[in-house]
Amino acid sequence: MNLLSHIRRLPLIFAGLLLVGLLLPRPAAAQLFCVYDPLGAGGDYFSLFKDYQLAAKRWGVDIELKVYTDDAQLDTAFRAGQCDMASMIGMRARAFNMFTGTVDAPGVIENWVQLHDVMNVMASPQLARFMVSGNTEVVGMIPIGPDYMVTSNRAINSLETAKGKKVAIMAWDKTQPMMAEYFHVIPVPTDIPHYATLFNDGKVDFLTVPMALYKPLELNKGVGTQGGIVRRPLFQFTMQLVAYPDKFPPGFGQKSREFMATEADHAISLARNLESQIDSRLWVYTVHAEITAWDSGMRAALEKMTKAGYFDRRMLALLKRVRCKTDVDEPECAPSAEQTQNASHP
Repeated sequence: MNLLSHIRRLPLIFAGLLLVGLLLPRPAAAQLFCVYDPLGAGGDYFSLFKDYQLAAKRWGVDIELKVYTDDAQLDTAFRAGQCDMASMIGMRARAFNMFTGTVDAPGVIENWVQLHDVMNVMASPQLARFMVSGNTEVVGMIPIGPDYMVTSNRAINSLETAKGKKVAIMAWDKTQPMMAEYFHVIPVPTDIPHYATLFNDGKVDFLTVPMALYKPLELNKGVGTQGGIVRRPLFQFTMQLVAYPDKFPPGFGQKSREFMATEADHAISLARNLESQIDSRLWVYTVHAEITAWDSGMRAALEKMTKAGYFDRRMLALLKRVRCKTDVDEPECAPSAEQTQNASHP
């Protein structure tokens, strides 16, 4: 065969190669998981999600991790479809799923035992239908830890003594202005990158954070020698995994939730370890009477915000059952008159 014949056959050869390439199975593209960690790629939470990445491979899903240190940027990227899934603080996740976002409501989880139980409950297949909302699905949840009042003055040791004081709040969270109004404090709206700056520069009297953020935000600058940390949680922070389910194979969400439940103990250990690193002299304790007033005030504020449509009553009922499992003597756990009557007349 002469050279001219070879040249004439080239288009047919290329067409054949193209057809073979189209018929051969192609490796699936990796799904992008955008991770929020204020400490970046060296942070504990980004490291935890490396284990998740390995687990996903066993489910046949290839995941690429991308870290964000600014939660607002992560939220924007996820909403724009630049991330197939994202880990975000529960207050952010509430905009996508009010049911799971209610876990971060004020006063609904009081201790580590209850928090652990909630993390297991969230992985239950019976709750799977509540994990989907609109075009997104919550595919996991881990605890970050209790949210405490960090103050510039130890005299601010209760919700009563905080009245008239300035507090930094998240500008994008509609529940925080309502909390501020209810407890008669002066809200100063901001975002996470500037949250600590207001406090450290003395422009607000206190803010609320989990201890996972105490060192990264350098809050010791604002606490100084006069401030402290009120050891009575306002609420519990969670990290929630929100995904676009159409980007993942069927059943991925449930597998993910069950895996994240197995990571709850690890995440709780991280949170407790971070608390243990706080100088014990910074903790400010309240007397029993103030604790009682604190709890009743938080529940009343929660009811007001729930009526306004910011929290899910089904989740609140579930969380009450979790509380009453460990604190059976609490007044809210006492059977109602109707329940007592029904029990005595089966």
